[in-house]
Amino acid sequence: MSKITELYQTADWKNEKHVPVITAPEKVKSEDLFDVEVAVGKEIAHPNTMEHHIAWIKLYYLAKDSDKAVEIADSRFTAHGEGDAFTEPTLKTAVKLNKCGKLIATSYCNIHGLWTSEVDITVEG
Repeated sequence: MSKITELYQTADWKNEKHVPVITAPEKVKSEDLFDVEVAVGKEIAHPNTMEHHIAWIKLYYLAKDSDKAVEIADSRFTAHGEGDAFTEPTLKTAVKLNKCGKLIATSYCNIHGLWTSEVDITVEG
């Protein structure tokens, strides 16, 4: 039996449509609010149909020297063509941090499983 961490896939997001791409500043000031966007299919569009879609994206923060990630945001995408409505797999949120660390995004494709990516964030003063 595999551990769940072994089930997460990673890749270069410029060549793979399933990787959650995190857009955030590399450096922020302590206690300043900043925007974070996580999108699946940034360079190569991901299908958005009943048969093949991204079901959810989650965003976590892992402070430097910590072993506990904090869930920051969770978006579920439930319209994949039913009733002529479509939801694009993009999560947007605003965040304040006090410590350096990393943002970790995870996503789930109903056919290709779990995907993850991460970026480092430097927090100054």
